[in-house]
Amino acid sequence: MRGGLVALILAGLIGLAPGARAQEATGQAPATEAPATGGTATGGTATGGTATGGTATGGTATGAVVTTTTTPANPAGRGTAVVVSKGAGKTNALDYDAWERAADRAETTLADPDIDSRIIETLRNQLVDWRAAFLVAQNTNSSRIATLRDQIAALGPAPAEGETEAEEIALRRQQLTDQLVRLQAPGIAAEEAYRRADGLIGEVDRILRERQASQLMQLWPSPINPANWPEALAVLRDVTLAVWTETTLRWMRAETRQGFLDNLPLILVLVLAGTGLMAVAGRILAAAQTRLPKPRTLRGRRVVSLIVSMMQIVLPTIGAVAMAHALTLSGMFGPVGTAAVEALPAVIFAVFTANWLGTLVFPVEEGLDSAGLPVPERRAEGRFLARSIGLVLGVEALRQAVLAVVNHSDAASAVLGFPVLATMAVLIFRMGQLLRRHVRGAVAGEEGATFGLRVLGLLARGVMLTGLAGVLLGAVGYIAAATALVYPSVISLGLVAVLFVAQRLVGDLYGLITRSDAADQEGLIPVLIGFAMTLASLPLFALVWGARADDITELWQRFLAGFQVGATRVSPTDFLIFAIIFAGGYMLTRLFQGALKGSILPRTSLDQGGQNAVISGTGYIGIFLAALLAINFAGIDLSGLAIVAGALSVGIGFGLQNIVSNFVSGIILLIERPVSEGDWIEVGPVTGTVKSISVRSTRIQTFDRSDVIVPNADLVTQQVTNWTRFNLSGRLIVAVTVAYGTDTRKVERVLREIAEAQPMAVLNPPPAVAFMGFGADAMNFEIRMILRDVNFSLSVRTEVNHQIVERFASEGIEIPFAQTEVYLRNVDALGRALRGLNGEAEEAAPMARSAKRAARDKGEEE
Repeated sequence: MRGGLVALILAGLIGLAPGARAQEATGQAPATEAPATGGTATGGTATGGTATGGTATGGTATGAVVTTTTTPANPAGRGTAVVVSKGAGKTNALDYDAWERAADRAETTLADPDIDSRIIETLRNQLVDWRAAFLVAQNTNSSRIATLRDQIAALGPAPAEGETEAEEIALRRQQLTDQLVRLQAPGIAAEEAYRRADGLIGEVDRILRERQASQLMQLWPSPINPANWPEALAVLRDVTLAVWTETTLRWMRAETRQGFLDNLPLILVLVLAGTGLMAVAGRILAAAQTRLPKPRTLRGRRVVSLIVSMMQIVLPTIGAVAMAHALTLSGMFGPVGTAAVEALPAVIFAVFTANWLGTLVFPVEEGLDSAGLPVPERRAEGRFLARSIGLVLGVEALRQAVLAVVNHSDAASAVLGFPVLATMAVLIFRMGQLLRRHVRGAVAGEEGATFGLRVLGLLARGVMLTGLAGVLLGAVGYIAAATALVYPSVISLGLVAVLFVAQRLVGDLYGLITRSDAADQEGLIPVLIGFAMTLASLPLFALVWGARADDITELWQRFLAGFQVGATRVSPTDFLIFAIIFAGGYMLTRLFQGALKGSILPRTSLDQGGQNAVISGTGYIGIFLAALLAINFAGIDLSGLAIVAGALSVGIGFGLQNIVSNFVSGIILLIERPVSEGDWIEVGPVTGTVKSISVRSTRIQTFDRSDVIVPNADLVTQQVTNWTRFNLSGRLIVAVTVAYGTDTRKVERVLREIAEAQPMAVLNPPPAVAFMGFGADAMNFEIRMILRDVNFSLSVRTEVNHQIVERFASEGIEIPFAQTEVYLRNVDALGRALRGLNGEAEEAAPMARSAKRAARDKGEEE
């Protein structure tokens, strides 16, 4: 799995990418072409221009642009490249005549179906430069144009047909309009040229994609056909003989031997150093890890271990570079040997990188790196597969380097490349199986598959499918298509492994920074950084799977160009400005709210509810102003959204009317303040204390300590009882019952004494005792008193009830309880009925006993 990372670097070093393989599939050497360089404009003539492999003709310079037509040295004798570059004119004005000639030549060039792809790519680069210049030129005179439009608007609307206006105003309007037309002309011309350049670039991209697709689908001679094997064997023989012949002939030369002897000390030093670094790098790192001081935390030990383990790649690669340099200094190798020697660092890099990644993802032991597969045997197999993938990549790098300098046929290339390709396909297929088993085991041990496991399972199935398809396509003869499937799969596996290691490193570093050894790797900051790294790696994945760098650049340019909203172009820069201004305004609003809450409002006469209303209103106004300022500074014209705003208004009128109603009600509550935070209210069946009032709803905490969210519209449109809004005092009523026959005057006196003795009861008005009437079982009294703080009503009620029980007991006053007397009529008839039921039961008892006895006797006989 880990060898895939190396292929990404090898792709740039030795042309392993699908595009390079497809180029090999055509069997054609690309034409060399270089634009004229070093030219200077002198009197309209380009001098000093040179072209590599061709002749520069027709070079002219007009204004600030140099247009040169270069004919490369093409063996087929066809193809013309139009190379256009901006010159160093004295003015910043674009030469549209030069652009028209360049565009015409580009269209003529693209009309030739046999033009070389490299010439088309060079043409595309020049068109991109022109397009960038036109994009900048579209904003020419923008400030002055905006000023003129404001001046024209200040003159008022133009008179309708048949109407007139003052002569001086009409004259001034005409002058300003003429100036506006002249100032708009460069921008309009630049926009038209931009559209043409953009269209030509799109056509170039289409042609290149079509050629890439046709190259991938080219059918080569089948590598499993024995008739093609002799050509491959002949190439191997030629390579062996070439290396032997080159080395022998160079050794026979006296000057070569003398140079070798002169450089022998340096060669020996480099060879020994390179061999030592490649052979004993592991021992050096093991000794270094034992001697280095170990951090106290687990995360610190993991970070140090990872950094030290990276030397497993760096040291052998440095040794390979030293070895290659030593072999080059010997002077004993010709083109074929030199190509193999130059590929040596890439081979060593591939092998050791694959081994390093395999060890990290499939650790040898559970410990610092405990994120691997749970079964040790599977981890051992994963390490073996990773090393094998690195070794195969190294072999492929060596094959590519050697065949690049040797003449060979398509059949020989197919036969020599298929065994390496098939071996790599088998390895990644087996790696996919291993990862899939791991996913199944992890899912079986949990309640459900996580997002990471689902992605890993999808990746495992993908590499299995590409490995199988690569073998089948390669066997048939579609070598380019098979290569475009197998090797990008390896590279993708490597990139995924790198992302895995990088994510763990970020989590560990975050734990160290926060000084928490128990910090979870799934924390917000590590996850966001990992997500950003994944997004940043998407262009790499696209390049791996055959996308051209120009395609990625084109997407980026279109992203930076933004999109059109009405007459305004909105770009990512505008969004960035908007975000910065809005964030600044939001922070200032929060700071001002904090100052109001902590320093200013406490020194005023406003109660807590009023202070909260002022703070909330300030926050809403500040956020609204921050949004307006951000939109203004970003230059976003909202007039183009008028239709959308109208549609939203209709939607608000129908579908969002409840939300709007609650929003308006929230504003009313904040301004009118019939209910404030901390009030004890009753709204419908809900009773509790108001905890917070937002623009949409109000949170009420009941006496059961549960929160109830009440829409603000209910507080405005329904009846609300507020016990503590303007006054904390409130009336408490305690009902009391006494038995019939009790002295009512005595009961009234005792109850009044109990009420007046309560500390929370006010004496003006004094507590009152009311004789409410006669009940079914008792006489009903009520104690009515006004409490200083109604919030203590429950505790006061409890104390009053206790004192009532105590005083009634001492005064001999009886507290009645409900009693029920039952009178039975027709007692004689009821007795006869009961006796009849008893007689029937006595008669049935002997019959039941006889039946049981007969059943028992029958059982014994059986």
